[in-house]
Amino acid sequence: MLSNSLVELDRKHLIHPVSSFRGHEARGVRVLRSAKGAQVTDAEGHTLIDGFAGLWCVNAGYGHESIVAAAADQMRKLPYATGYFDLGAEAPIRLAAELAERSPGDLDHIYFTLGGSDAVDSTIRFVRYYWHARGEPQRDQFISVEQGYHGSTSAGAGLTALPGFHEGFGIPYSWQHKISSHYVYRNPVGPEPQAIIDASVAELRAKVAEIGEERVAAFYLEPIQGSGGVLVPPTGWVKAMRDVCSELGILFIADEVITGFGRTGPLFACEEEGIVPDLMTTAKGLTSGYVPMGAVFMREHVYQTIADGAGAKAVGHGFTYSAHPVSAAVALEVLALYEGGLLENGRTMGARLMEGLRSLADHPLVGDVRGRGMLAAVELVSDKAARTPLPASLQPATRLFDRAWDAGLIVRSFPQGIFGYAPPLCCTADEIDQIVERTRTVLDQTLQDPEIRDILG
Repeated sequence: MLSNSLVELDRKHLIHPVSSFRGHEARGVRVLRSAKGAQVTDAEGHTLIDGFAGLWCVNAGYGHESIVAAAADQMRKLPYATGYFDLGAEAPIRLAAELAERSPGDLDHIYFTLGGSDAVDSTIRFVRYYWHARGEPQRDQFISVEQGYHGSTSAGAGLTALPGFHEGFGIPYSWQHKISSHYVYRNPVGPEPQAIIDASVAELRAKVAEIGEERVAAFYLEPIQGSGGVLVPPTGWVKAMRDVCSELGILFIADEVITGFGRTGPLFACEEEGIVPDLMTTAKGLTSGYVPMGAVFMREHVYQTIADGAGAKAVGHGFTYSAHPVSAAVALEVLALYEGGLLENGRTMGARLMEGLRSLADHPLVGDVRGRGMLAAVELVSDKAARTPLPASLQPATRLFDRAWDAGLIVRSFPQGIFGYAPPLCCTADEIDQIVERTRTVLDQTLQDPEIRDILG
């Protein structure tokens, strides 16, 4: 089928996630045709470096034949097995055991989902069941962090603290509360790490007191805020939040859907501060995006409380495709690839990526460069001293994404004028260097736009 025919079929029938329906109708789709390693090729034969690993997810890179073989072998043997009725299959059982062995602390119980959004949604249900089982059903209030992202299900999107996921949907709900982001570059207390940590601790305590300590069920955070603009907290911030939750008896949930599986260096970002969440969500890198799968990791005390509370009754939460054997077989092979060299390569290339992006810091449009491992951002401004964002009237997200595409680079382009990077862990040194140089090209071209030059004066 000709690519222009696909564009028309797409325009008429396919609803794209998180898109302007009218805007997409006008622009049309860019059809991707093939991919290998860290590079993708579109229907016109244009090859690009995928500096965003699909949607922060193709951590292992494209085209691993061993992953394809694992999926095909499982499909031939047993393409589906339900987890209901005490039934199961070998691959998900082995995967749960492998993940439990590698997880922080006693996160030894694994519930499989289809992706990150329903993993977060599952934690909401498990948290509520936990407090009911403990005889404290009044603990029904949840706190998350501004600029955070926790999926787009009806409940999870309320924990998400980005306006675009709220407008028109009637959320957040009254039981969903927020505290300010750590956002170091734009924090009102300034960039000093301890001042940011102290302010966040104070705000969390104040929020709990405002709601009532006896009513707060759980606190959610991302070790690094992804969709809010790749916001990296000061070292010690995550642990400080965990310590407050432990002190106040609030369940602490770490959303590692983006940061898990080598994205920041270790297998899980929680390892970097030595914390053990009560529940942890993962997805994306779990299968490197080859097939859908997510997971909820549950600590021993949470599991035992729910189990004791239910007794002989079923815990009424489940999905048809939970613990899907094909997804599990893929995840097992992906895990083997990570530990067979990809994690180490990701750490090496992550350091190279950060060094390269920091070399852009003196560019007239660059206000901030931040990141950890293979997760990074470059924030553009029109005034470095005042840290003035690029005006929304210039549509920086579309402008910058299109220009990067033309330069042979896929990145996340945020509406406020931020480039987000999450390259596959398989990237070569040359590909990392090309990501940096193509970014520099985009910045130089953008600097020549008359509208930009007018703003810069």
